[in-house]
Amino acid sequence: MKASSLKEGNMELKVIKSEEQYQEYLNWVDELFDKQLSPDTKEGEMLQVALLLIKQYEDANYPVPMPDPIEAIKLKMKDAGLRNKDLVGKVGSKGYISSILSGRKPLTLELAKLFHRELNIPAEVLLS
Repeated sequence: MKASSLKEGNMELKVIKSEEQYQEYLNWVDELFDKQLSPDTKEGEMLQVALLLIKQYEDANYPVPMPDPIEAIKLKMKDAGLRNKDLVGKVGSKGYISSILSGRKPLTLELAKLFHRELNIPAEVLLS
């Protein structure tokens, strides 16, 4: 796909297979965003398809690493204003909680379930 066909609007959307093609799609999408198209127009529908193709290419070529489970727990605790002592009744002693959060004790499946339920941390993050 050539940039000129993108600008003319008579292009055929295809699976993105190269970095050059990816950049062309990004530029084209940027131009369409500036036009503030309605999703119901032909160009608006093409934009939606292009965004899906871009996402597919990015997922395959730019994977986002999962955050560290312990760091995710600490962040969620901080966001919720929780301290280690606030988890004593649910997890165990304050010392045990400190050992988990410092990495001295492992994050068990039962603890992962508890942090998922209590702090709304996605299971895939806790199990990574």
